[in-house]
Amino acid sequence: MALVPGIQSPTRKVPAHIPRPEYVGKPKPAPYTGPEVQTAETIEKMRIAGRIAAEAMAEAAKLIAPGVTTDQLDAVAHAYMCDHDAYPSDLGYRGFPKSVCTSINEVICHGIPDSTVLQDGDIVNIDATAYIHGVHGDLNATYLCGDVDEESRLLVERTRESLDRAIKAVKPGRQINVIGRVIESYAKRFDYGVVRDFTGHGINTSFHSGLIVPHYDSERATEVIKPGMTFTIEPMLTLGTYDYEIWEDGWTVVTKDRKRTAQFEHTLVVTADGAEILTLPGDAA
Repeated sequence: MALVPGIQSPTRKVPAHIPRPEYVGKPKPAPYTGPEVQTAETIEKMRIAGRIAAEAMAEAAKLIAPGVTTDQLDAVAHAYMCDHDAYPSDLGYRGFPKSVCTSINEVICHGIPDSTVLQDGDIVNIDATAYIHGVHGDLNATYLCGDVDEESRLLVERTRESLDRAIKAVKPGRQINVIGRVIESYAKRFDYGVVRDFTGHGINTSFHSGLIVPHYDSERATEVIKPGMTFTIEPMLTLGTYDYEIWEDGWTVVTKDRKRTAQFEHTLVVTADGAEILTLPGDAA
């Protein structure tokens, strides 16, 4: 049964002492004009932001069960970030009304938490980003709700695997398109679609720096990977077409054929010989 929009709760408040990103209250963020290679100090701050985002997502995910609303997931993640003096980066970004994205079943990305109730057999993605010390940390993961069918379970497992393989492919001197080449070649083994129009991105003091990280083999993604670059990889794989439609809310992206889709994401920093994940919880960092 296809999803329909639920009812949104009032906007959640962020304590006044927590610094806001510059885009809050504006139609769009200011363009990023800084470097893609970050200083050691910025990377350390991003590690803190990434840890808080990862732990907020994990706390919200503990609630996932039939009968829980996506708004409840948002409430938990919002409270966790605020309790740790971080601002939920999604809240107010280009007018987004909630603190995380929750994307169920056929929703590719940018689902808005609301009164929608999780059903037994759903798959649900939580995408959380925290802003603290002037930088962002961004990740997401897809979770199983109750008794999930084998096809959906495998889609989730393989999407996670595609991210893991892509991270291993990151090496200084290679072009950014190696990431999409690895993801697409793996996804093709299972006849999965690879979403093209929503990508990974540069991230630092800016939520989206302008650097684009495609998840398919793109001839245009020729930027050379350098140590100190920080960006996300976040493959979105589908059981059917990668074509999509956007709901009237202007945010919720659904597969055109309404078949299921899964996504996983980490924020990375390029090291001398590979990549380090910056979005790990404290017990895994």
